[in-house]
Amino acid sequence: QGELVESGGGSVQAGGSLKLSCAASRYSICNMGWYRQAPGKEREMVSISLSGTSGGGTRYADSVKGRFTISRDNAKNMLFLQMNNLKTEDTAVYYCAACTSGADFKYWGQGTQVTVSS
Repeated sequence: QGELVESGGGSVQAGGSLKLSCAASRYSICNMGWYRQAPGKEREMVSISLSGTSGGGTRYADSVKGRFTISRDNAKNMLFLQMNNLKTEDTAVYYCAACTSGADFKYWGQGTQVTVSS
């Protein structure tokens, strides 16, 4: 069983920025992604970074396109999410995920809280 550890969450005012990091131990060869879950809502995909064997590339939820950027450093087994122009609706617990099995990710981090205030 692997380990994913998120960091970088916190509180910020609307319009501000945060950068989330995920230490991914040994998942650099996998598809990786960021998901979030707001209170009372279902978990939703934020962004996905496809592995080289999956063709590379990135995917974003419409709600974050143009504001968030996913990146990865495979040499350091790290996944990042740069979040700019944050909105109050971005408030959620953000989870790092790795290695898809079908349509689902197999491994999940514990989450990091992001709170955006107006």
